[in-house]
Amino acid sequence: MPVRIEVTPQDLVATRFAISPLIETMHAQWVLAGRLEAGVHGRWAARWRGTYRELERAHPVLRAADAISGNRRGTNVAFIAPPPTAVDVPFEAELAAMRRTPLEQAHAEIARALAGRPAAGGVRKLLAGPRVVGRFADAYEALWTEIVSHDWPRFRAILQRDVAHRAGRLAAYGWAAALEDLSPQVHWRPRGQIEVELTSLHGLRRLGGKGLLFLPSAFTTAVGAYLEAAWPYAMIYPARGAAAVPAAADADLSALIGRSRARILAELAEPATTTQLAALLGQSLGTTGGHLAALRRTGLIAGTRVGRGVLYARTPLGDALVNG
Repeated sequence: MPVRIEVTPQDLVATRFAISPLIETMHAQWVLAGRLEAGVHGRWAARWRGTYRELERAHPVLRAADAISGNRRGTNVAFIAPPPTAVDVPFEAELAAMRRTPLEQAHAEIARALAGRPAAGGVRKLLAGPRVVGRFADAYEALWTEIVSHDWPRFRAILQRDVAHRAGRLAAYGWAAALEDLSPQVHWRPRGQIEVELTSLHGLRRLGGKGLLFLPSAFTTAVGAYLEAAWPYAMIYPARGAAAVPAAADADLSALIGRSRARILAELAEPATTTQLAALLGQSLGTTGGHLAALRRTGLIAGTRVGRGVLYARTPLGDALVNG
């Protein structure tokens, strides 16, 4: 049976979207360790897998994590990457929150995750040790520093674009529109419930006016959830456009306006800022800004000021040029 999350009008107001660099570091580990299919991240994983194997040797807890995190056999622990408490929390702040996890809570989560599962004696001893929280924090800090941080601007741009799209739909049209294409595992029921198909969770949860935290991921293709009282209720879902490669540009269009500008037009199937486009395409801000100015002068894109930034999108002329 699926898990059902009962929502109220107050929950709609309190629901928010966030980006978690720590949770994405955990998902990156699943890919590098082979617990998740690399998919569109195949080249990225191949580039960093050697570095990851060195980190596994330096931090044995990364191998032990296979028993309690990133598997499809049941309950996973939450303490190694808890849901963030704010919308845009830096990795360092999330890591500090992880380090503050009480040892008793970590051991309780580990015991539940290991119940009925085979695990080598050395793995169980390591996970039951008094330094297990600190060991995971040290390992994830090294994983972030040595691997994930190098590509974080690109991953973050993907997640930011998804948040802008999904949060906008929720605010403008409500739950049904926001959840419509979130995942085949997630369904909106008109009686005021979100139904989620999960392997290890079932029954009814009530948000009680606290809202739900939505966390897009560039790595995972499945939905996950934090629905234990120890943590804020949160749902992880695959980000739209999570392929971490630039959108393909048509060869004829590239010949007409140049490869870089054609790639920008292709990316602007979804609105984006200069910073996001630069990160997605691996260009400097100045180079991207120059291309955007040229595309804007020719009427192919338009910019809308949002707060202190400008969000760019294709005009009907730009759409016609790309799709024609």
